[in-house]
Amino acid sequence: MPDVPASVLQASALRASALAALTGIRHAFFTREGGVSGGIYASLNGGQGSEDAPDRVNENRVRMSAALGVAPERLITAYQVHSAEVVVAERPWTRAERPQADGIVTQVPGLAVGVSTADCGPVLLADPAARVVGAAHAGWRGAFSGIVEATVAAMERLGAERARIAAAIGPMIRQPSYEVGPELLARFHAADPDNERFFAPAPRPEHAMFDLAGYVAARLARAGIGHVEDLGLCTYADARFFSYRRATHRAEPDYGRHVNAIALAE
Repeated sequence: MPDVPASVLQASALRASALAALTGIRHAFFTREGGVSGGIYASLNGGQGSEDAPDRVNENRVRMSAALGVAPERLITAYQVHSAEVVVAERPWTRAERPQADGIVTQVPGLAVGVSTADCGPVLLADPAARVVGAAHAGWRGAFSGIVEATVAAMERLGAERARIAAAIGPMIRQPSYEVGPELLARFHAADPDNERFFAPAPRPEHAMFDLAGYVAARLARAGIGHVEDLGLCTYADARFFSYRRATHRAEPDYGRHVNAIALAE
């Protein structure tokens, strides 16, 4: 790996005030700044499923681990499949061992659980009294099928209480940039006609602009979460972030992924 200027040795991350105020909780919504990857992956690409050089991805994740205050092997993510599956992490796992899931919860101090995103919605959750944290990957499929509620339920089984849980919604594609087709609109309407409030007219006939963040926030509220904060940032419109849709529109061959993670301090 080439030498890296000291000016970029620090992984760049955003933090939510709702979680930053909690004692004993560390978290980060990482941007694409402060890593060693180049080209379309510049620079803090944490995507183990990307075509980026593995040694660069590993170094980027080492930097993320340092920002979270955990050892590199204790920053874990799952093989995400846009599901409502949640796993309880009791120890670190290797890339080869990672389970297929879209939510991870833990009560193990010093173990950072995270999700990778590039337009989908990352949700980090914590109950500091019960010492339980969780991370959910909420794209439209996962959110629609119940990943938010499944993550909260898994935290409850570890002793968390819904009214005490603080949740933060991180950078994701936002409604002005998220055009969807009539099939998705019909699916959401069939599930609940009230879902129409999350769709606005689009330039193309029969299409709509989808408010994924609003939908995720509504599911969190309906699940009884006591405090929900939304960072309000768009991965598509803001160059600080990787975006699957922006990469597709630019006909790029691949795209980087963010890591969004939370941990209990030891």
